[in-house]
Amino acid sequence: MTQEQITLFALFGTVFALLLWGRVRYDLVAFSALLAGVVLGVVPASEAFSGFGHPATLVVALVLIVSAGLVRSGAVHLVTRTLIDSARGLGTHIAIMGGVGGVLSAFMNNVAALALLMPVDIATARKARRSPGLSLMPLSFATILGGMITLIGTPPNIIVATIREDALGAPFAMFDFTPVGLVAAAAGIAFVALVGWRLIPDRDSGLAADGIKSIAPYIAELAVPADHKLVGTALRDLLDPAEEAGVSLLGITREGQGRLGARKSLKIAARDILVVEAEPEALDEFRSTLGLKMLEDGSPAADALADSAALLEVAIPEGARIAGRSAQAIGLGWRKSSVIVGLSRKGRRITRRLRREVVQPGDILLILAPADSAEEVAEWIGGLTLADRGLAVTQDHKTWGAIALFAGAVALASAGLLDLPVALGLVVVGYALARILPLSEIYDHVAWPVIVLLGSMIPLGAALDSSGGTALIAGALVALTEGLPVWATLTILMVVTMTLSDVINNNATAIVAAPVGIAIAQSLGVSPDPFLMAVAIAASAAFLTPIGHQNNTLILGPGGYRFGDYWRMGLPLEILIVAVSVPMLLIVWPL
Repeated sequence: MTQEQITLFALFGTVFALLLWGRVRYDLVAFSALLAGVVLGVVPASEAFSGFGHPATLVVALVLIVSAGLVRSGAVHLVTRTLIDSARGLGTHIAIMGGVGGVLSAFMNNVAALALLMPVDIATARKARRSPGLSLMPLSFATILGGMITLIGTPPNIIVATIREDALGAPFAMFDFTPVGLVAAAAGIAFVALVGWRLIPDRDSGLAADGIKSIAPYIAELAVPADHKLVGTALRDLLDPAEEAGVSLLGITREGQGRLGARKSLKIAARDILVVEAEPEALDEFRSTLGLKMLEDGSPAADALADSAALLEVAIPEGARIAGRSAQAIGLGWRKSSVIVGLSRKGRRITRRLRREVVQPGDILLILAPADSAEEVAEWIGGLTLADRGLAVTQDHKTWGAIALFAGAVALASAGLLDLPVALGLVVVGYALARILPLSEIYDHVAWPVIVLLGSMIPLGAALDSSGGTALIAGALVALTEGLPVWATLTILMVVTMTLSDVINNNATAIVAAPVGIAIAQSLGVSPDPFLMAVAIAASAAFLTPIGHQNNTLILGPGGYRFGDYWRMGLPLEILIVAVSVPMLLIVWPL
């Protein structure tokens, strides 16, 4: 073992010890290790920051932005209201989401599958008032497992197929991976749905910050367009969707008639104003689901708020410009292109239209304002902006456009016509041009500590590979398996490949381990196919750390996980994958 290899192994050991200890944040540990590698001469200075431009790092950043665009466009609401029920038990929810994620990952890149489902899972967790960390890790693992089923499901399968073609003259076909991959995926998804999620630490995910406990639900108004499908239907028809979204119907306002009661038999008329009580997220979901509007037709602020609007919560102190006056009186609409869409006032009734209601000190307003001047609007009315909790207006009229852009990019990437980072980059550009995501917000959706972690660890993994460290491990594996029965050799090959994949990129692991598998098969005088399939399964089964697979890195921030959380569910899952896969390999791929 060379001095360079010893240094790198020591560096990796120190990094993992510190990350498992958990007292120092993971991005600082990883970045410090990278700099130490440069100072010690085991990472070339010219390659020190190459990880920040690596496709894997770019994919993680782009997926987070694309996911935000899918949420903002209403695509996530579309999926949640047709597929997900927040009243289901957590195990049932994980089984359904895991099954959907596994199927999607079999026929599209598993990173893209997680990008589509991750915001759905977070939205469902928020509605169910539970930590998204309890379901995001099972979802990530399920999408990784689903990628094992077909050739295009995950890059290691493609790499192994290519190496087989170079060594044996023919690649694996599209569904050659299915018999073993399907059994492994089914067993793995069943495990995470029934047992695995119970092993995840249940920490505060920040949901409490999404709903400020001291704020009463907002009284809000939603307009019924003239040609809306609800015109002529009874108010009772809205009770179920309102209850599902967490909205209380208080009544209907009609011009000249004041507020009507919430009688179930009351017929909805064109341009009615529905008066509701709800939290901001529930209000937006209810509005988006039914196609209602926050602004009435002809509102002076309608044009300015059509494409780029922000929701902000503003507390009104004594002496504010609007205190003792109404939004109409101070000209909020025509002066600042903004409108009050909700008002929270504890213990006091609100009987007039929001634009005419006299605002009192202590009220909290939910204001719809132009995204580029929202803070200026709050300052102008003399209010105090509450802590940002990510409120946004769903642009449901752009839902199918956002889905089409994303689906087109995934199709092009899956067909090999575009690299995935390029395809996702085009989606981000499209979302910005279509104003689905304001330019000012795009970088806010990137989990920068996760990017630093990944960008720092990739050069260290590359240095381990180029120094001969991975080849050293492979050589030791060949020597270790000499004289063992085939099933034991397959098992050791899978375990070592999984371990490597947890430390370095899974694509690099497949490149290193596949030739080793062929060499072992040739030394035993048997078919190399079961060994190559073992490498393909094991290279994808990176469940012990957040750096082994991009999907695990993606959920690190949103799930509120620590580095040492992954092995709790990941270790028994990896053992299960080995236990299920080895017998299947020997049955499906005869020696």
